[in-house]
Amino acid sequence: MALANAARSNSAQMFGHPRGLTYLFTTEMWERFAYYGMRAILILYLVNFLLLHPVAESVIGLAATKHLFEYLTGPLNTQQFSSMIYGTYTAFVYLTPFFGGMIADNWVGQRYSVIIGGLLMAIAEFVLMVPSLFVVGLLLLILGNGFFKPNISTQVGNLYREGDSRIDRAYSIFYVGINVGAFLSPIICGSLLGEPYGYHWGFCAAGIGMILGLVIYVNALRTLPPDRIARLRSKTDEKRPLTGEDWKAVFALVLLCIPVTFFWATYEQQGNTMNLWAQSFTDRRLIPGLLDWEIPVTLFQAFNPAMIVLFTPLVVWFWGRQAKKNTEPTTVTKMALGLFMLAVSYAIMALAAYITPAGHTTSWLWLFAFYAVITMGELYLSPIGLALVARVAPAQILSAMMGLWFITSFTGNLLQGYIGTYFTTLDKPHFFLLCTVLGAGAGVVTWIFNFPLKPILEKRGPTAQPELAEPQADPHMEPRPAG
Repeated sequence: MALANAARSNSAQMFGHPRGLTYLFTTEMWERFAYYGMRAILILYLVNFLLLHPVAESVIGLAATKHLFEYLTGPLNTQQFSSMIYGTYTAFVYLTPFFGGMIADNWVGQRYSVIIGGLLMAIAEFVLMVPSLFVVGLLLLILGNGFFKPNISTQVGNLYREGDSRIDRAYSIFYVGINVGAFLSPIICGSLLGEPYGYHWGFCAAGIGMILGLVIYVNALRTLPPDRIARLRSKTDEKRPLTGEDWKAVFALVLLCIPVTFFWATYEQQGNTMNLWAQSFTDRRLIPGLLDWEIPVTLFQAFNPAMIVLFTPLVVWFWGRQAKKNTEPTTVTKMALGLFMLAVSYAIMALAAYITPAGHTTSWLWLFAFYAVITMGELYLSPIGLALVARVAPAQILSAMMGLWFITSFTGNLLQGYIGTYFTTLDKPHFFLLCTVLGAGAGVVTWIFNFPLKPILEKRGPTAQPELAEPQADPHMEPRPAG
């Protein structure tokens, strides 16, 4: 009876999509508010406060962490050590989702995993307010994100029956939710609280945001379909082994993880070296000589999510227009285009650094152009990748495959932290050209992958259905996971 009630609740529509999508959108918005609020101030917190004497000596585990990094890379200055911390943290928050997905698929279920993860992350943000517990706070965030991240994303796909053509649009809408939170958080946690009053207040705001997201999610449970593990226990979903076609789909997704890693290795410089560029190498006066108000450093972190919210409707409209003309690129081709646009964004920064005399700062408009181009690249790759996994991955291992997709961010961010150490050893034009080459090379590899992978992925694509139609099935039946 409980499962039937959940199914009936899930059949309710809002704006042409299941009502549960609105709740998941809002939950993820607040979780990303917490994550990006902390990320916006992390590198500045490290460079400007935590790693300085005598504060650094009081941080539990920090000395051991530095010894480990220096054993692997050699001596590190403050900027290089902060880059390694930033890269390692942002990497591991995307490694643990793989294991969190496996735990959800086999034991805990997606719902309880999201609640456990949300609680751990809320606690972690408040722990970060105490400088000596910084490493403990990072470890709690990494663990909590592992439970939360794959299981909130997977539940978006679970809202739709297999073959529903709305799923790509659903993930684009969900992605907007991510970026509404990511837009607000640098402003509130960074510009309004962290920079003027102390970074610990930024962590506090992030923790409050995570609590709000958790409250919304618990209230949303009645609108969400049961977890797959619940359907198995109630015998509404048969457990079957993976077929040959399933394994081909898994192989295709694993293969695409390779170039996507390099996307994140360069894209994630935004919160690391690009933050330092904005702080030390950018003329942040709004209109020099006329309106000399300086743009706060952390406000630049809001450019990318704001542009995602603005650009997403245009991109979706453009793809729809291409689809009507049968010229819409394949999913893999879109991802390759996203990598090429990422390369162009860093080429813009290389040009800005090259034409600026030593000791001078560049106009903030260069950063504006950088964020505009890299945002378009992100829209062609990131939400498309999420939808691809939800559509293609076998239902039996859907959460684990979503976690595997996030491993590209793990490997990419590890590489990102290492690349960031060259920010102080390379000339700035050469540093940005390095990022350009990495992005362009990954784009070429992805474009080549399109040819062998296209037949595999198209076999598991969505079938055409009316976009806004109610599901034409018995409302008492459980919706099947996409893919």
